[in-house]
Amino acid sequence: MDSNLLSLVDTHAHLCAPEFGHDLDAVLSRARAAGVAAVVAVGETLADAERNIELSRRDGLIFPAAGLYPTLLEPDQAEALNRFIREHRPELVAIGEVGLDYWMVKEEKDRELQREIFKRFIGLAAEVDLPLNVHSRSAGRQAIDLLLGSGAARVQLHAFDGRASTALPAVEAGYFFSIPPSVVRSRQKQKLVKRLPLACLLVETDSPVLGPEPGSRNEPANLPLALRAVAEIKALPEEAVAEAVTANAARLYGRLRGSEG
Repeated sequence: MDSNLLSLVDTHAHLCAPEFGHDLDAVLSRARAAGVAAVVAVGETLADAERNIELSRRDGLIFPAAGLYPTLLEPDQAEALNRFIREHRPELVAIGEVGLDYWMVKEEKDRELQREIFKRFIGLAAEVDLPLNVHSRSAGRQAIDLLLGSGAARVQLHAFDGRASTALPAVEAGYFFSIPPSVVRSRQKQKLVKRLPLACLLVETDSPVLGPEPGSRNEPANLPLALRAVAEIKALPEEAVAEAVTANAARLYGRLRGSEG
């Protein structure tokens, strides 16, 4: 498929990561050449949120989000981010990334704090009418249960690592699942794509990680690799999948300038 025909949305990337500190302009240029029309830049800290807004003001390809990485069990920073999100609501397109991580966080008292922080972000998302961009490593079922129990309506579960059967209640609720380029080497993600309907799929890169090759720096220009893999698994034309995932991104985020084709 001709990349010039694409108008894809990378729905989860860490553009303020230090891995991009020396060549971000070149990274964004390659993304445009690959057919990426918009990048949702997620954050892990308050500093990331500030940087994402700064980057978005500089380059129209970037759409900023603000969140607290789930392993950062810091209520004070969570409260600061809540204030930041309210203050900068007009410029933000999502709250994220936020969520649960039971891979890194093992102690139940820490998991309880993690859940409480996540609940506050879920409530804030409803208050300010922003979608949630959710991390759920080794906690897919628990994250979905918490989202559903809290009445979350606009949700993206990024790089979901659970079983497809675990994802089905979220599909029924209208949540979206984003697929990174690592799908080319992940049987789990291949099974997820095969089982879930195209109407709930998005594409992402999670740059600078989750690229097609383990250990190598990933970047938004690799987004068509995720698209191609989804098309192959679904036995559908790439053009049809591109149209669907872009429409899905618009359903979740609204029309992002540049991604309308």
